Amino acid sequence: MSKFPYKTALIVGAGPGISASLARRLSALGVGVGLAARDVEKLKGLADETGAKTFAVDATDPSAVAKLFLDTERLLAEPDVVIYNPGSRVPGRLADLDPADVERCVAINAFGAFLVAQQAAKRMEPRGHGAILFTGATAGVKGFAKSAPFAMGKFALRGLAQSAARELGPKGIHVAHFTIDGGVRSASRPDRPDQPDGTLDPDAIAQTYIDVLSQPRSAWSFDVDLRPWTEQF
Repeated sequence: MSKFPYKTALIVGAGPGISASLARRLSALGVGVGLAARDVEKLKGLADETGAKTFAVDATDPSAVAKLFLDTERLLAEPDVVIYNPGSRVPGRLADLDPADVERCVAINAFGAFLVAQQAAKRMEPRGHGAILFTGATAGVKGFAKSAPFAMGKFALRGLAQSAARELGPKGIHVAHFTIDGGVRSASRPDRPDQPDGTLDPDAIAQTYIDVLSQPRSAWSFDVDLRPWTEQF
């Protein structure tokens, strides 16, 4: 395998699932890792394990996101990989949803992604090098009943990724969107005994991100769909 083409990664919306698997794989490749979340206390164990730096941030706040990138540069390095991984759900009937909750949900899923991508692009464009990855969901392809806010946010996220890929790709910046089409395996969501491989293994998801980051630019992937092989669709 050729040398991994990136040196520093910033994962925004870090937690115990996909982000944790990514942090482990990236650090194993010698990449310096920054982990950003609203609650950094939950990241202590992962940071100790991977040597990652942690940063507290509200990804929906423009000034906080700008400060996040400055702090990352000061304490780690300028990131040449930025991964946006937050997610927010507000389930309920349309008639019952609180508009403020919906606004916050869309902000976390999409507006925050714009803020993070904007800061990343400002730094990557002058160098003509970098990667911006977005974690999407099935809801970004088809909306489900009683899940309108999540679908609104994830549709917007996918649109942002497509637009950014077309703008930044020709400038040497790899933008990719990942549709996570299924439940992600965890301690609270294990595979059912009668349905092995019914969920997505976060380590396998992370490996796909690494594989995409390793692609030659003559054959970049821009929209990747991941689902359990057992799923019927």
